[in-house]
Amino acid sequence: MRKLANSELDRLSVNEFKDSEKSPLIIVLDNIRSLNNIGSVFRTSDAFLVQKIYLCGITATPPHKDIHKTALGATETVAWEYAKDTLEIVEKLNAEGVKVISIEQAENAVMLDQFTPEKDTVYALVFGNEVKGVQQAVVSASDLVVEIPQYGTKHSLNISVSCGVVVWDVFSKLKVLKS
Repeated sequence: MRKLANSELDRLSVNEFKDSEKSPLIIVLDNIRSLNNIGSVFRTSDAFLVQKIYLCGITATPPHKDIHKTALGATETVAWEYAKDTLEIVEKLNAEGVKVISIEQAENAVMLDQFTPEKDTVYALVFGNEVKGVQQAVVSASDLVVEIPQYGTKHSLNISVSCGVVVWDVFSKLKVLKS
């Protein structure tokens, strides 16, 4: 086997990305402190054609060199918006008919491997602060809480890893529904 060169990957241009049909996914970042995590979420969002990222609270916004370092240009493709209050964004999305899912460890959470998305539904996935997680008020306002099953000794995954795992899983399930 031979590794492919970047020129052989047939990726979209920035304009093609902006004009492409997006997946029915929105990302909400609730007070993310690490600029590298933010950049990584942008890059994951680009890979899976996420509609938009909401950067809330203390979450930094582009342009910033540390976000750019991990986003590798995805801040130019993925639509984003800053909002001071995560709860206000969640309430706005709910009012628009978007199904809001907090990614958190909580009572009655649905395990990711047991979560089945609904066809023709837009989902907003809320990822929380590296230490405190998703704010309780936001969890309470969510339609659902989904938890990533973990079997080792640690209590959590890095937020950028969590985003990659969840977005890939939900994207894959939605792709199957579409076909």
